[in-house]
Amino acid sequence: MPAIRNLSRAVKQVLQKPGCGCQMAIVPVRCLGFSPRQVASDASFHSVSFSETDHPRVLITGGLGQLGVGLAKLLRKHFGKNNVILSDIRKPPDSVFYSGPFIYSDILDYKNLREIVVNNRITWLFHYSALLSAVGEANVPLARSVNITGLHNILDIAAEHSLRLFVPSTIGAFGPTSPRNPTPDLCVQRPRTIYGVSKVHAELMGEYYHYRYGLDFRCLRYPGIISADTQPGGGTTDYAVQIFHDAVKTGKFQCNLKPDTRLPMMYIDDCLRATLEVMEAPAELLTMRTYNISAMSFTPEQLAQEVQKHVPELQVTYKVDAVRQSIADSWPMIFDDSNARQDWGWKHEYDLPELVNTMLSFLGSVSPVSQIARLN
Repeated sequence: MPAIRNLSRAVKQVLQKPGCGCQMAIVPVRCLGFSPRQVASDASFHSVSFSETDHPRVLITGGLGQLGVGLAKLLRKHFGKNNVILSDIRKPPDSVFYSGPFIYSDILDYKNLREIVVNNRITWLFHYSALLSAVGEANVPLARSVNITGLHNILDIAAEHSLRLFVPSTIGAFGPTSPRNPTPDLCVQRPRTIYGVSKVHAELMGEYYHYRYGLDFRCLRYPGIISADTQPGGGTTDYAVQIFHDAVKTGKFQCNLKPDTRLPMMYIDDCLRATLEVMEAPAELLTMRTYNISAMSFTPEQLAQEVQKHVPELQVTYKVDAVRQSIADSWPMIFDDSNARQDWGWKHEYDLPELVNTMLSFLGSVSPVSQIARLN
């Protein structure tokens, strides 16, 4: 500690020299363990070109997955195009690259991630980098590295720089001993997939960092998320996305879950809106750090019947995938999200008929099969 105090005084002496406009000296002071408030009081010379209190400066990791692109679009409407940075380790398509700021970011590279946060003055971080359930079971070491080690990097950087951090969780955070109908916010979890284990770990670590270090950690347990503008990404609930693509392209769909497998689901617009709402909610309204959210619950058979109302020629068959089925059988059937509805006013807008109509309308705009079905 004496060495740190001496170095701190040395840094201040350098900053007080006439003609020294070296703003980079702020970074070492932060690294020495000073709180952001202490730094701000000593940094009156630091000028900014815009009011940092007007809008958050946002970073989204894993941004090329199912949710990142849509979230960036929503946040840019609210906070301005240049205030929301999308990041991933993959090359973005032109439509994403030219829609707003995009940078390379590897969550396993602590130094790179830290530089991004500092250089871009990030204040909000949405951490979407993760391997999903079925993909994670096929490569447990990679899932452990991305979902757990990567999370630790995110937590440390968020705590160090006083970020508001959002990490999504999932219905997969519950296990076969959890109550399934309904599943409350607080209960036995004990998941049996590396994906689920890593998400329980994220929930508890985020809560710990909140109480130990004051990190503004917020988390939602997502149900199965259904969207039309991204392809399925290896999740157990992806059948509920694939059926729409197959309905408008081939008229044939093979489901990898049993027809009576009930799971909670949500349309992506509701999911993204819930994410923004919980991040904007006043801290005093939040009675917990992790909330269930849900909109509807259905089986593959019920979904297929609803789709066939619009595409009557759709042929549905079942070829059960043992791994996905065992995962689904350990997950909630119905989510109890009453705490989210009570604390910060969560309310879904899409039920099953509205979901199906919206998905087919979106995909049908480029598919003659769907348009013919609607005419029929």
